[in-house]
Amino acid sequence: MNALLTFLLFIVLLIQLIIAVYLMLPLFFLVVHFLKGSGNSKYLDQNPPLTDKNFHFAGIVTAHQDLRFIPPLVDSCIRQTYKNFTIYVVADDCIPGNLHFEDPRIVLLYPEKPFHSKINSIKFAVDSFKLKHDVLVIFDSDNLLHPKYFYYLNEYYQRGFEAVQTHMLSKNTRSVYAKLDSIGHIYNTFIERQAKMEMGLSSSILGLGISLKTELYKEVMYKDSLGGFDKKLQSDIVKRIHQLAFAAEAIVYDEKVEDGQTLERQRTRWIYAYFKYFPIYLDLAKTGIKEMSFNKFFFAFTALRPPLFLLFMAALIFILAGTVFEPFVSFFWIFVLLQFGLTFILIVLTQSRQKGMGEALIFLPLVMMRQIFAFFKLKKASRNFLKTEHLQVVYIDEILANE
Repeated sequence: MNALLTFLLFIVLLIQLIIAVYLMLPLFFLVVHFLKGSGNSKYLDQNPPLTDKNFHFAGIVTAHQDLRFIPPLVDSCIRQTYKNFTIYVVADDCIPGNLHFEDPRIVLLYPEKPFHSKINSIKFAVDSFKLKHDVLVIFDSDNLLHPKYFYYLNEYYQRGFEAVQTHMLSKNTRSVYAKLDSIGHIYNTFIERQAKMEMGLSSSILGLGISLKTELYKEVMYKDSLGGFDKKLQSDIVKRIHQLAFAAEAIVYDEKVEDGQTLERQRTRWIYAYFKYFPIYLDLAKTGIKEMSFNKFFFAFTALRPPLFLLFMAALIFILAGTVFEPFVSFFWIFVLLQFGLTFILIVLTQSRQKGMGEALIFLPLVMMRQIFAFFKLKKASRNFLKTEHLQVVYIDEILANE
């Protein structure tokens, strides 16, 4: 009986240790970031170009049942200072309308049968390539590109990187929920991409703005069964290459949610994806240990981090339990939560590139509440894709004018 109690106590302490590490890692990243005075520009300076080649990019835009956002996206592409690219717009389950572009670099593709699948739309675009493109980049239909997007992205491939996640900023930041959605991305961009890049580790990807060598994508896409998109894709990429890079200068704009219901639906999909692909990152962690690769193991460890609201709830349980069994435990977890809250605020205030983020921090409890609601709707996510609806049809000039 004593052995069983000892084992259970060990498990409880191990769980507390892991959760504490997850909540204190952001502070470590922030301290290292400021002590090193580092950034992507400095990192690139330390890695001189290996070639002066101008890589040819294939931008793949996956549109589903809605072509309203294609003209603004194409406009932002045509305005690129770097000209060596072709854009493939896959209009899945869309009625051919009045879309027509004079620029031969813009290719419209209408599948004969609906895919209702981002993965299949991407495959259709790859199969329809008119040239042998060096690198492919995946976009959503509501995205907009900064005029120097491909220019900066080319610099990373000249330095030998094989896969690069670009920097997503918000198209819309006027409503409270759009700001809250943006704040979440600012925080995650720093701890999951920027900080890791500065430390020479692989960055996490997003479902948009991810670029990789075309041959690498074909290897991942056609030799493995991708049951999901970004979750499975990044795991397979990290297994194959030295470092999945993050290009802070290559900016792609994405629409943020405007109301609580949409945010809740979005978070339901994200939380469901976390649990669905949990085994993938356990396998990656095992691979990291087997190969003695800290990069792979650490990537898996951070990918296995539960959603923040679950970490907070666990910490609150430990605080309550500590008041009964051991007051020191309560004080420790109060400290952990306080340092995380302060670190979160500092990350948002110091890393934000857009106006009005600091003033929205007071509304963060709304996100916590919506995530709790989303948690209890996971069964719905298993039956439906829960697509996020987009509303903001704006052009790149308007975005840049408000920066």
